[in-house]
Amino acid sequence: MGKNVFWAGFFILIAVILQSTLLSHIRIYRTYVSPDLALGILVFTAYINGTMTGQLTGFFSGFLMDFISAAPLGFNAFIRTILGAGLGAMKGTFFLDVFFLPMGLCAAATLVKALLCFILHLLFAGAVPAYSLGEPALWLELTLNTLSAPLLFGFLKFFNTLLIRREER
Repeated sequence: MGKNVFWAGFFILIAVILQSTLLSHIRIYRTYVSPDLALGILVFTAYINGTMTGQLTGFFSGFLMDFISAAPLGFNAFIRTILGAGLGAMKGTFFLDVFFLPMGLCAAATLVKALLCFILHLLFAGAVPAYSLGEPALWLELTLNTLSAPLLFGFLKFFNTLLIRREER
């Protein structure tokens, strides 16, 4: 399990660097938005390996994102730990196809992430960022995450030996 969390964290680090440098220049409808590749990697790892791996991957990758971004320390770690636990609990519930399930899982994870951001925004009196439903940023990110999910899952399947526990293969 430790090896899977390490390699998932490594792939998430690369994804976060890509998101913050190259992909951050995508502009759609006068809004800078990029797909959350790190979230897609978390979705893949948690759904394939289960709750404990999902929680650990979510926590460590979120903590890493907290250090890289300007978000309050623990903000991303909290959100991604909850997402990793929830997605890991769904392990084996559905057949993992190559197209529809990755899209559905990434869309649901994006919406839950937005909901958790909103709840934390309410609890901490605006000290943490939240998505605005009236602005296109959430909906564009949801669309990009959903459309990039099959490609991301297909790419990650090339690394089964690193990301999936031995008994799951």
